[in-house]
Amino acid sequence: MTPPETSIALELAELRRTMEVGFTEQRGQLMLLVQRGEQTDKTLDDHEKRLDSLERARWPLPSIAALAGLAGIGTSIIALYR
Repeated sequence: MTPPETSIALELAELRRTMEVGFTEQRGQLMLLVQRGEQTDKTLDDHEKRLDSLERARWPLPSIAALAGLAGIGTSIIALYR
């Protein structure tokens, strides 16, 4: 029969191992979440850059439409006086 002190020491060692395994699993899961968060940040940055480039490329369209409208008004005025 083992003395109670040895039994308590063994139980404490087992508890310590269980806690270490649990903490290790938690650290791994947290690191995975951090990695996914970083990937999401990179994706969002990429999408933001692409959206900015699309917005910059779109700005001449209203100007071209206004110029086309003015050209139409100009040609109709010239057609009225001929």
